[in-house]
Amino acid sequence: MSTFNTIGIMGRASDAVGETLKVLTQFLAARNVDVILGDDVAPLMPDSELSVSPRNKIGAACDMIIVLGGDGSLLGAARTLAHHSVPVLGINRGRLGFLTDVMPDEMEEKVGAVLDGEYQIEKRFLLTACLMRAGEKVDKAEALNDVVVNSGTSAQMIEFDLFIDDEFVYHQRSDGLIISTPTGSTAYSLSGGGPIMHPTLDAVVLVPMFPHTLSSRPIVVDGNSEVKIIIRDSNEIHPPISCDGQEHLTAQPGDTVVIRKKRHKLSLIHPPNTSFYESCRGKLGWSTRLGD
Repeated sequence: MSTFNTIGIMGRASDAVGETLKVLTQFLAARNVDVILGDDVAPLMPDSELSVSPRNKIGAACDMIIVLGGDGSLLGAARTLAHHSVPVLGINRGRLGFLTDVMPDEMEEKVGAVLDGEYQIEKRFLLTACLMRAGEKVDKAEALNDVVVNSGTSAQMIEFDLFIDDEFVYHQRSDGLIISTPTGSTAYSLSGGGPIMHPTLDAVVLVPMFPHTLSSRPIVVDGNSEVKIIIRDSNEIHPPISCDGQEHLTAQPGDTVVIRKKRHKLSLIHPPNTSFYESCRGKLGWSTRLGD
């Protein structure tokens, strides 16, 4: 008997998601599962009699959340759902889909297996970025993939000092710095030359963005480390701080950005026989040969 008796559905409203949503709700109804729609996807089914919940409350009312969309949709849901400890399953209606690893044409098979108790759960940690000014916290945001401190313009670099666990690491002049979780190592960090990290690692990677030196390379540190970036007073710009490319803070010269692991983790559900390395082969083209 399934332990998932009430399932919430979230996502990004689009025609593709709407088609999948109708099939999914019919399938879950046939399995005698109660369904709650998030208010982000409810407009796709205007005549439905299903319950609707705000996205910031749906996690408390459900045994599992299914996210319809791409990885961006799941990133947004993760920041909302992590503190509810509700497991999340992603159905891919986007592009690569490292997080939303169920394809629409296998949805009924894979979701059915999960309802039958055949699944794996991975715990993924998030990062919290706090913006400090004159010793006071003025803003904060969270990220499942990465926190990016950058100049906000291709025409100008920023200068900053990096500390890890209060130990000075270096002064740098560059386009910025990517602070990535293992989950985010296949995203922006990878494009910046960072390593691919297995998602179960308890580590954080710091990837410089076009540093004004040939010797600066990515650094992998313990996941419990405190990363501190001090924006130099000499900067003439107000560097943006981006969390998952979706939440944005704005720093001033002299500000400090403190990044730590968030206490609550995301519980990510994978159907049976899901492999991270297989995902990399398929999505990154590791096994592709010229001419294939």
